[in-house]
Amino acid sequence: MADSNRQFLLAKRPEGKPDPDTFELIEADVPAAGPGEVLVRTLYLSVDPYMRGRMRDRESYAEPWAVGDPLRGGVVGEVVESNHGAFEAGDVVTGNLRWADYVAVEGHELHPVDPDLAPISTALGVLGMPGRTAYFGMLEVAEPDPGDTVVVSGGAGAVGSVAGQIARMNGCRVVGVAGSEEKVSFLTDELGFDEAINYAATDDYRTALSEAAPDGVDAYFDNVGGPITDAVFSHLNVDARVAVCGQIALYNRESVPTGPRKLGTLIETRARVEGFLVSDFEPRFRRATERLGRWVRGGDLRYRETVTDGLENAPEAFLGLFEGENVGKQLVKVAERGE
Repeated sequence: MADSNRQFLLAKRPEGKPDPDTFELIEADVPAAGPGEVLVRTLYLSVDPYMRGRMRDRESYAEPWAVGDPLRGGVVGEVVESNHGAFEAGDVVTGNLRWADYVAVEGHELHPVDPDLAPISTALGVLGMPGRTAYFGMLEVAEPDPGDTVVVSGGAGAVGSVAGQIARMNGCRVVGVAGSEEKVSFLTDELGFDEAINYAATDDYRTALSEAAPDGVDAYFDNVGGPITDAVFSHLNVDARVAVCGQIALYNRESVPTGPRKLGTLIETRARVEGFLVSDFEPRFRRATERLGRWVRGGDLRYRETVTDGLENAPEAFLGLFEGENVGKQLVKVAERGE
C-alpha cells in the first residue's frame, strides 16, 4: 500500500468551460477504515458530463460541490481492509466515491462487483449507471415500437451507444448523431445503427435528418440539447416520444441561449417530451443489470471504453468529454487489481 493518498478537490467554480485550474491535486495520509468502514483502493474512476452541474453554485438534481470539496464519481475499487461484514480484503466493489487513490467509506455505500461476469470496468459503463440510464430511458420513456424510427443524439457516448442498440433490439430503425467520421463508422459498422449523422460536417441539421430519417422521427433519445434537438423537433411524427437524458451542448453556457420556439410542434404532433433521472428506477437496478449482462455475454450488446491512465490525468479526461474525445464510456485507470 502506498505511503500517501492523492485526491482531487474543486479548486474554483468555472465560468463557462472548466479548465485545469478548476482542479487541485493534494496529497495526504492514506485513511484508515473506522468501525463499519471499508478501505478501498481505486482501480477505475468514471468521469461523466453531469459532474459539470455539480461545479455550479446552485441546486440541481445533483447537489453542488463547495469550493475545496473532494470531487466524487463512480469508482470500481479493490477492498484493502474491511471492518464491515459484507466485504473482505480482495473483493471488488463499486460506489460513488472520491477522486482519490484510497477512500475509507461506510460499507453500506458499496456494492459488490462480480469479476467473472464481465471486465470490472463495465460496472461503470455498460453494466453501470450509463447502461441502466440507456435501458430505462429507452424502454420506459422513449417506448420504442417495432418499425419506429429512433434518433439518438450523443450516439457514440456511453449512454447513447447502448440506447441505440436497445432500440435496434426492439425492431426499430435507428439513426445516431455523433461528432466525427470515426464515431459514425463505430455506430453503423460496429453497433448496427441504420444511419449516422456527423454533426461536425454540416451546419444544416434539418436536411441531414430529412435524409437519414425520411419518414420522420417516432422517438428521440436526447443527450445533447441545443440546435441538434431543435432540428429533431422539426421532424417529430404524430405521437412521438422524446426522452430528455442530457443537455451537454449547454452545460458550459453561463446563460441558456434562446432560439426558435419549438413547443408549437408538440401541438401538431401530440408528442410527449419527458425528462428522467436513472435514480428514479433504483428499485429495479438489479434486474436491468442482469438483462444488460446477458446481452453483453450473448454478443447482442456491444460496448467500447476510452481509458485514460493515471489519477493525475482525471481532469484531462473530464474536459475531453466536452470536446467529444471519447468513444463509448470514458474511464480513468488508476491502478491494477492485485498490485
